[in-house]
Amino acid sequence: MTAVQTERQASASGTAMTTGDEIGAIETIRRGVHHSPELKEGIGVTLALAVVASVGQVIVPVAVQQTLDRGLNGPNGPDVSYTVLMGVAAGVGILIASLASYGMTSRLFRTAERGLATLRTKAFRHVHDLPLLTQNTERRGALVSRVTSDVDQVSQFLVFGGLLFVVSIGQVLIATIVMVFYSWQLAVVVWLTFAPLFASLRFFQRKLSAAYGLVRRQVGAMLSAISEPVVGAAVVRAYAVQDRTQERIDEAVGIYQRASTRAQGYTAVSFSLGGLSAGLANAGVLVVGVLLGFAGEITAGEVLAFAFLVTLFVGPVQMGTQILTDAQNAIAGWRRVIGILDTPADLVDPGVDGHTLPRGPIDVRFDDVDFAYPGGPLVLREIDLAIDAGRRVAVVGETGSGKSTVAKLLTRLMDPSRGRVLLDGIDVRDIGETSLRSSVVLVPQEGFLFDDTIAANVRYGRLDATEADITASATELGLGDWLAGLPAGLDTQVGQRGESLSAGERQLVALLRAHLADPDLLVLDEATSAVDPQLEMRIARALERLMSGRTSVTIAHRLSTAEAADEVVVVDRGRVVQRGPHAELVRQEGSVYAGLHASWEAQQGQSAGA
Repeated sequence: MTAVQTERQASASGTAMTTGDEIGAIETIRRGVHHSPELKEGIGVTLALAVVASVGQVIVPVAVQQTLDRGLNGPNGPDVSYTVLMGVAAGVGILIASLASYGMTSRLFRTAERGLATLRTKAFRHVHDLPLLTQNTERRGALVSRVTSDVDQVSQFLVFGGLLFVVSIGQVLIATIVMVFYSWQLAVVVWLTFAPLFASLRFFQRKLSAAYGLVRRQVGAMLSAISEPVVGAAVVRAYAVQDRTQERIDEAVGIYQRASTRAQGYTAVSFSLGGLSAGLANAGVLVVGVLLGFAGEITAGEVLAFAFLVTLFVGPVQMGTQILTDAQNAIAGWRRVIGILDTPADLVDPGVDGHTLPRGPIDVRFDDVDFAYPGGPLVLREIDLAIDAGRRVAVVGETGSGKSTVAKLLTRLMDPSRGRVLLDGIDVRDIGETSLRSSVVLVPQEGFLFDDTIAANVRYGRLDATEADITASATELGLGDWLAGLPAGLDTQVGQRGESLSAGERQLVALLRAHLADPDLLVLDEATSAVDPQLEMRIARALERLMSGRTSVTIAHRLSTAEAADEVVVVDRGRVVQRGPHAELVRQEGSVYAGLHASWEAQQGQSAGA
């Protein structure tokens, strides 16, 4: 293996989904902004508007102080014109501050939504690049929650909590400056009353971070517990396990409830501490302000203005406890999304540097290939296998022998642990993704269909295909009469996961999709065991036409498929133990294939007798 391939394989072995819990809050925000650069667009103008909005908040206290001390209690008696001037100035200031606040809010909303749309798209795209093992071991609900509800938490904080945070910081700083200007003594009183709260913020931040990290994880677990029995509703009903299923759901909901309640408990304590500090601040200002007033060190207008300023100071600080809660919830969600993006993708697309396969039947070679799942024994070992272009090969073996793994390596759904898989002499890891997917098509054992029409599902084989193209393809496969017999033809809705169609009909749609893709190498994971004989014959005829003129590798679960192949490859315990035509292999008494064929014939006889 080359150094590049070794590096790729080392990266691919790290299939465990990272959680990002080890990332600090500041680092999480920094990396989140890196993944969503739109969040930084126009930040200078937004902050400037925030400053204007914050300054506008202190206009009223200053106007009240000036009106009382100079307009009403001036040295020459009441000054009506000055009082009116202060009122107009306050009105204009409030209007400007309101416009600035609107501008800041709208800008923040737009940039936040653009940035998080980018983050959601990146995360969703990366999920498709993750190792199949990671996707199979990570609960689907947990994956979905990372790109939906976790990003929603970040969105809610940036749009609302982030806005309040920016305004609150500015409001506290400006209120403090004006308070010091009026009376440094009263400013010290206010800050002393809030000192315990400020000192405890780091403690609450750590507790809330851990608590909401657990909450976000439990959201994914709860979604998985709820979605799984919905998808498997037929099995739940068939085996009458509704009570057991409900117990699992109740347990997941209960765990989430306890985690959320604990997190909210920390929030309640911090909020109560903020309320206590606010009460002490108001009482302290009142008492000390009166004493300073009697000493002639502060005017009545300044005391009244100070009362307004304390309100401006207390409000953001109290709100800060809720902002802290939202921030920890959002950062926990941000970490989980970053965890997806940090999980290495095992299938690295060489991109523009990748090779392009020539059109035409492809020859295949497995060159000393080993494969093992992370932490497990070898599933395939020392596989040396060459398949000439245009040949039809059936791969057979007992369940667990490794034959399906051959298909996954051949279509590069996974990469080998050692050795190379070559198509037309080129390592599949060096073939551009676009070229590989256009030349190699896998028809899986279960033809997965999306909740749409037959035409829309077939077009996944070629997105620009017209209805005429699809109809022509169906005719070539001998499926024209089947399509004509459907309620709405190509416009027939297949339902979720294709459940409106039978298993055999779903397979026909999958074959039609593969034919429309026009691959040079066709890999089929056969699935006709649950199909009625008439539909099986239709599928067999369609397969015959689909494989014509192409290299095809079929993972055969029924040995009738092997009988029709040009060559049979027998896999046993991860090794290729036999290969050759069916007629030749079946005559080798005591061989693995002869045993498989004898067991299959016995099953066929029992089925016919039944």
